[in-house]
Amino acid sequence: MNASRDIDLVNELRAQPDEMEWLEFKANNADPEMIGVRCSALSNAARMLGRETAFMMWGIEDGSHRVVGTGFRPESAKRGNQPLQLWLAQCLQPSIAFSFREIHHPDGRVVLLEIPAATGAPVCFNGTPYIRIGSATPKLTDYPERYQTLIDRMRPYRWEGGVARQYVSGDDVLALLDYSQYFRLTKQPLPDNRQGIFEKLAADRLVVKDVGERWNITNLGAILFANRMSEFDDGISRKAIRFVAYDGKTRAATVKHRHDGQKGYAVGFEGLVTYLNDLLPKNEHIGAALRESHSMFPELAIRELVANAMIHQDMTITGAGPQIELFSDRIEISNPGIPLVQPDRMVDLPPRSRNAALATLMRRMGFCEEQGSGLDKVIELVELYQLPAPWFRAENHATQVILYGPRVFADMTPDERVRACYFHAVLKFLSGDKMKNATLCTRLGIASRNAAQATTVINKALEANLIRVADPEHPRGGYVPGWA
Repeated sequence: MNASRDIDLVNELRAQPDEMEWLEFKANNADPEMIGVRCSALSNAARMLGRETAFMMWGIEDGSHRVVGTGFRPESAKRGNQPLQLWLAQCLQPSIAFSFREIHHPDGRVVLLEIPAATGAPVCFNGTPYIRIGSATPKLTDYPERYQTLIDRMRPYRWEGGVARQYVSGDDVLALLDYSQYFRLTKQPLPDNRQGIFEKLAADRLVVKDVGERWNITNLGAILFANRMSEFDDGISRKAIRFVAYDGKTRAATVKHRHDGQKGYAVGFEGLVTYLNDLLPKNEHIGAALRESHSMFPELAIRELVANAMIHQDMTITGAGPQIELFSDRIEISNPGIPLVQPDRMVDLPPRSRNAALATLMRRMGFCEEQGSGLDKVIELVELYQLPAPWFRAENHATQVILYGPRVFADMTPDERVRACYFHAVLKFLSGDKMKNATLCTRLGIASRNAAQATTVINKALEANLIRVADPEHPRGGYVPGWA
């Protein structure tokens, strides 16, 4: 931990006019039971007050807040025969990552206890939750209105709000983050002064104020706007986009291109998409006067799928980030974390994002469609290009989308035909229409004289319960998804 930051933190806490419901000063009182009760009370109170951390400090005189020093040594303190910190960890439920630190303040030795705010459930000491009311520490259950308020304010941990780089100067923030791109992409004028820049960055929670005129760069700020993701720790640097292109249909083939992204997602997105589009296989079409080259894959679909992989990944899975693999016949886009909705319902159900702030900013900057309208556009484009249906799947704690290159109906596998039928029925249903034999013929490129081939596909989709007859009394009226 940074010694200068610790001193600045002590001084900032001492500057509070009084003890707070999230802050308590002690001189030398190190009674284990007292510490346990206070950990519970301060953690719960911090969450109620919208703070992420509560504090206890030893070596500070109550009232004057003067540094008087302390002889309390938590590393050697015991409760019975147990080390104090181990005993506390066992007595506090749910477990919280509290930490003691010894700080050599210029005016004396200080011990600081950092207590994370409660998340998920009230923090209990020996089975009892406590709360801080002024300087009192009563049982939380004696105050049902406060108990309910605390429950209402509980929220799961949000990765985006975590700290990627702590206690950095303003100059370092501006060097580590491409702030000019932030203003360009969010369509805001660049302020003409430093204060205005930081006010905007803080408003979008890209940075938060620390102590001593220093700043913390959040995970959200780093993942989106890092000039170089390698300048942050593994929690950020290993989330960089990886791209590999193979000269064949398997990973055993020769690697033609490899690219490991270095820029934050927002900073590097357009360059990444351009790079991908330049490498995608092309088909040539000779028009009336010109020879035109068209990508085998819909470029807008690739853009949407890459953005989705960034947004919906599980950031808590370490050592892994989104990956794009290009083969001679397909492109595979994957991200860590199983999907929060069933793969076959990704098109029609509103997406559930683990990273709401990241998703909001990405959409605001125009990198992907508005919520609930992205993947249906991918399917529409796939149908327009008459490609095999994409394959959305969950495998090995990851979500993967496979987009296949052009293939005529005769070369599609039975599963690909059924999958195309299902998604076609979904698109029709979402537009207020029904799938019919004729519309499926058009989707699959089947000549009308061979309509029986479409009927075979429909029957297999019916057997798999992926679709159903819309109106059993009028079976010729068309088909809808099985869940409709």
